[in-house]
Amino acid sequence: MILMGLELHHTPVMIPEIIQALKAQPGGRYIDGTLGEGGHSKSILNAIEPGGQVLGLDADAEAITVATERLMDHGDAFLAINTNFRDIRATALRYEFLPVHGVLFDLGVSSLQLDRESRGFSFRRSDPLDMRFSFDQQLTAADIVNEYAESELADLIFHLGEDRAARRIARAIVHNRPVNTSLELAELIEKVSPRRGKRAHPATRTFQAIRIAVNDELSALETALEQAVSLLGQGGRIAVISYHSLEDRIVKNFIRKQASDCICPPGTPICKCDHLATLKMVSRRPLTPTESEIEINRRARSAKLRVAERI
Repeated sequence: MILMGLELHHTPVMIPEIIQALKAQPGGRYIDGTLGEGGHSKSILNAIEPGGQVLGLDADAEAITVATERLMDHGDAFLAINTNFRDIRATALRYEFLPVHGVLFDLGVSSLQLDRESRGFSFRRSDPLDMRFSFDQQLTAADIVNEYAESELADLIFHLGEDRAARRIARAIVHNRPVNTSLELAELIEKVSPRRGKRAHPATRTFQAIRIAVNDELSALETALEQAVSLLGQGGRIAVISYHSLEDRIVKNFIRKQASDCICPPGTPICKCDHLATLKMVSRRPLTPTESEIEINRRARSAKLRVAERI
């Protein structure tokens, strides 16, 4: 399928599990907080029509255009809005999209962004160092790579990329400035942190760290989770697919906290927090893709799906 001159080959992960997790039924109202090319939204729409609606959000204006064209056959059942998912509550209220029966977040970078030249997300091409989900944002990957102090850069790569070679990588970057392209950065990292066996490319974690910092992804996720739960009606579901431990830890801890009637520190003799549970865990362990799906879609191999229900 070709839209906007792009051949769409992104395969959305865990489709059957998502439909079941969201309890997608005809007439339901669902929010896809990470619209991308619209693959998950299309599957949800197929499950909830007639009468159902999907509100799709994405910070990337290009994704909105692609998904809108792809899903135009669904007419008024689908609405796409160009906004960051950290504004999910304000957007739902603005378009009177209530009550909500389910919310989906499929985190991380999309295939559309990876494959598009000039975005800088891929280390396999010589693209400008950008990495912004939205061109309205000011901070770019080039700003971080070429302007951050060595200590700042090392801390960022270590904490957001969880790369033990962070200080070595940061030192190499600073000593070789300016670094102008994604390929240049990747080759520089590979020199100081060589690939071992069949492991992922040594630049993977640094690119992840820089992308997260550019887009303030972890803070946005925390905000989006809080707001999404506030939109759910009783029995509504929230489903989140994550691909690395930083995201998954935030989602796991959020659900655990919201599923507890007390969040006082351990050992507190009398509860003083007055916290009331708003969610119940649908499963204690995350759902993962089947082996057959991983064989077909390699992107699915690190996916973890956590699901909770509004009470």
